[in-house]
Amino acid sequence: MNKTTPELLAAYWTLAGDVYPGAPTEVSPFTLQERAAAASKAGYTGMGIVHADLMANVAKMGLSGIKTVLADNGIKHVEVEFLSDWFVDPADPRRKASDQVRRELFEAAAALGARNFKISPALFDETPPDIPLLKDEFARLCEEGRHVGTDIVMEMMPFTNVKTIDTAMAIIAGADQSNGGLLLDIWHLERGGMNCSEIAKIPARFLKAIELDDANKDVVGTLFEDTRFSRRLCGEGSFDLPGFIKAVLAAGFNAPYYGVEIISETFRKQPLEVMARTSYESTMRQFKNLPV
Repeated sequence: MNKTTPELLAAYWTLAGDVYPGAPTEVSPFTLQERAAAASKAGYTGMGIVHADLMANVAKMGLSGIKTVLADNGIKHVEVEFLSDWFVDPADPRRKASDQVRRELFEAAAALGARNFKISPALFDETPPDIPLLKDEFARLCEEGRHVGTDIVMEMMPFTNVKTIDTAMAIIAGADQSNGGLLLDIWHLERGGMNCSEIAKIPARFLKAIELDDANKDVVGTLFEDTRFSRRLCGEGSFDLPGFIKAVLAAGFNAPYYGVEIISETFRKQPLEVMARTSYESTMRQFKNLPV
């Protein structure tokens, strides 16, 4: 990857508008066509789509229509998200709901040629994770993903039971799947109390996806409130974005794009074109500031 001229993917929440994770609806008030056009105009070559918005658009135009909209706007990189409860007992009602989302996301990943299928550990769970169980269930997800040509990427988060790189690697490296890896978001690294030196622990083959964003020095509210309502544009907060980018490159990150995930109560109320332009331009500036 050329560090000075990277391709960027707008993660779903960056251009979703006035919705947020866990809101009464996670469906964007903007049409997919509007978002794809704004993303393309700003310079993005990729987009992410969450399950609720995906299914709303499937109902309108089908997967073939979604694929056409993305292609017509030059969107060549696609990610689908967000699967949770993929590890709970098959008899648990949560698993039954998760399996439905799983089927629908895999169908979309196949039809859209999605590079990444994003999954979550157990949210708001302080119980130590069952590593052998998670390893086996992760391997099963990866096997399904191979059939549709997508990578399964798990996102460690400080308000889940997979908070650290060490725990994530115990699961991912334990499963040892060619299409399984870690999604590393700088917000979760920083708010999880880690620093960039720990990125060197991740074997390059498992460093599948990166997301960039920024935040205030101090947490605003709870961690979950902070991540949903108070993220900042890259370079406008306290995170060392150039240092983070340098560290992931040194670890061997070589995916074709970086994700940009801005989730902010003030940011999401702006015009779509403004959100697309400012998120793209502020992120690109971080590559110009890379330390030598």
